[in-house]
Amino acid sequence: MIREPGMSVRLKLTLSYAGFLMLAGTLLLGAVGFFLLDYQDRALEVMPVVMAPSGRDLIKDFAPDAAVVMLLLLMFGLLGGWILAGRMLAPLNRITAATRQAATGSLAHRIELEGRDDEFRELADSFDAMLARLDAHVAEQRRFAANASHELRTPLAITQSLLEVARDDPECDIDELHERLRVVNTRAIELTEALLLLSRADQRSFTREPVDLSLLAEEAAETLLPLAEKHGVTIETSGDVTAVHGSRALLLQLTTNLLHNAIVHNLPEGGTVRLRTTASATSSTLTVENTGEEVSPERIWTFTEPFQRGTERIRRDHAGVGLGLAIVKSLARAHDGTLSLAPGAAGGLRVTVRLPGGSTSFGDRQDVPR
Repeated sequence: MIREPGMSVRLKLTLSYAGFLMLAGTLLLGAVGFFLLDYQDRALEVMPVVMAPSGRDLIKDFAPDAAVVMLLLLMFGLLGGWILAGRMLAPLNRITAATRQAATGSLAHRIELEGRDDEFRELADSFDAMLARLDAHVAEQRRFAANASHELRTPLAITQSLLEVARDDPECDIDELHERLRVVNTRAIELTEALLLLSRADQRSFTREPVDLSLLAEEAAETLLPLAEKHGVTIETSGDVTAVHGSRALLLQLTTNLLHNAIVHNLPEGGTVRLRTTASATSSTLTVENTGEEVSPERIWTFTEPFQRGTERIRRDHAGVGLGLAIVKSLARAHDGTLSLAPGAAGGLRVTVRLPGGSTSFGDRQDVPR
């Protein structure tokens, strides 16, 4: 937006300081003149009129000196006000410079304002914290975009290779080609849908309503029961009414992603997944714990990064697109919740999602949307 040029804040403060000083000087000189005139009136009462100075003489003698004093006050006010305003606004100039640098795309700069705690220091610290969050967010988005481009390019490259082989080999098995193209295309669709869901969660573009996490856990378990049976995994659900306010579809996706991840990353056979919901007066918790190999605590933080599947980029059946826990993290954050991961007591992973809510949010389980 284009605005008309105006006086700088430093000049405004300078004129304000000088104006206040001139006003104080005028009042002071006025008070002195008043006392002089009052003294002159009292002097007339005790001495002859010819010996006492008149009011006009007093003003005539006092006015030139008063004018000189006011001129000196004005010069002192302007000079002193300019210096004081500059010193007071120096931190603001540093903040402005950092803002302009950030506007060019450079988010690594920090103000790091010295001195004691005051309004400018609080503003500079808040700006530094904002820059740090923006820098981390931009780095995460760039990393995500790079990974997404790589993952989307893979099925497209495979599709192109299959089509080129089919073109060069007239005797290729058409049914096998169709099946392989279907698998690759399905994976590309799943990845695209996951990216759209992740974007929707980050934008928080959804309507909130009362939801019971325990019902969502049961629904997710029923949906993924065939996959669990195929992997030889037993699903156990437990918990009471666990109320939250959010999008039922997105919270169901969160629960399904956690359960799917716990099933496919489990023991080769005889594995178990436990879903448990608990509620307190102010929060609701969903815990998903599975069996499996021991997980290194140093690797856990990478599991919520996009396109990370366990400890490496695996490509086995039903392994997913590598966005499961990343989507769960974004969905939890979109519902003002938290996601925490920890190694299981006997191997595997324990994932805990804590959301605002509680058992008191529902008066009766029958009122909960299913």
